[in-house]
Amino acid sequence: MKRMSRNQNRLTSGGLNLVSLMDVFTILVFFLLVNSSSSDVMEPPKNIQLPDSIVETKPRETVVVMITPDQVLVQGDPVIATQDVLESKEPVISEIKERLALQQKKVIGISTKTVSQSKEVTVLAQRTVPFRLIKKVMASCTSAGYEKISLAVIQKAKSKN
Repeated sequence: MKRMSRNQNRLTSGGLNLVSLMDVFTILVFFLLVNSSSSDVMEPPKNIQLPDSIVETKPRETVVVMITPDQVLVQGDPVIATQDVLESKEPVISEIKERLALQQKKVIGISTKTVSQSKEVTVLAQRTVPFRLIKKVMASCTSAGYEKISLAVIQKAKSKN
């Protein structure tokens, strides 16, 4: 009888180690969070129609300046009205320059640090926006220290001629 009671205690003492299981799930969650934010395709907003082009390179993650018929936005935040930019005689728009400079200081995490340090900006402009407006926005970007400027376009298939 004594032997049976001792053996019975040994059998029930085994269990699942929850600490190591929690560690594995924590690492898995962090891995998925870090890798879920990276995307290769930049989707333009529905209210902006981009021009078509045959492009080979994939878009990179950069600071985004959008030009709509109504306003200019930096990273989705409205900066100035489009009409004010067109009426301005200045080649560099100070509001855009200041917002881009502020964007470099607003760094949260490794991915945004890489984006802000790349000194690269992507301009998404409605295809009906006049080029002089795009030119002023590009001048403001270079004035703020962004040397590489990319214009976003819609990729279309190559024609087989």
